[in-house]
Amino acid sequence: MEINNACGAIEAVLFASGDPVETAKIAQAVELEEALVYKLLQTMKDRYEQESSGLLLVELEDSFQLCTKPEYASVVKQTMELRRNTPLSNAAMEVLAIIAYNQPVTRAFVEQVRGVDSSQTVLNLVEKGLVEEAGRLDIPGRPISYRTTQGFLRNFGMKSLEELPPLPDEDGQLLLDEAVRETSPPGEEQL
Repeated sequence: MEINNACGAIEAVLFASGDPVETAKIAQAVELEEALVYKLLQTMKDRYEQESSGLLLVELEDSFQLCTKPEYASVVKQTMELRRNTPLSNAAMEVLAIIAYNQPVTRAFVEQVRGVDSSQTVLNLVEKGLVEEAGRLDIPGRPISYRTTQGFLRNFGMKSLEELPPLPDEDGQLLLDEAVRETSPPGEEQL
């Protein structure tokens, strides 16, 4: 592998990981000797320390991690706050509804209902404070289950989950009792 391509591959591995990656694992991934990968990482580290870059390559024992420079912390924090306050996408609303009506549920359950990977959407809902971990199920793999939070209730103007609107049946129709209950004024008797 050419040196420039190797540096690009190493950079891609570190960026995609987000966490520290051991030099040995990087060497295995790019199929180069560990000593050469270490030298390349040192060269990359020097390049990132230039003033024009917003990134740093940090060495942590036998691992390396790509990080933002401390002087950009306020900009990064502000961006993350803006991201937290963005409106929910249709996918996020769908995942939130699945969790709200079936809680506690695992991510695998949500994905089974939706038919697509929902891991990032669940994580975004946790980050926004609308969903939280509800413990681990006592089954093989001990998956995390999720439930809605009080922040969910507050954001949607509800006192409890009992105020969730009824779900339609398989034909998309509400049951007559539910429709009467929804349209009757308070205190009026229902037939």
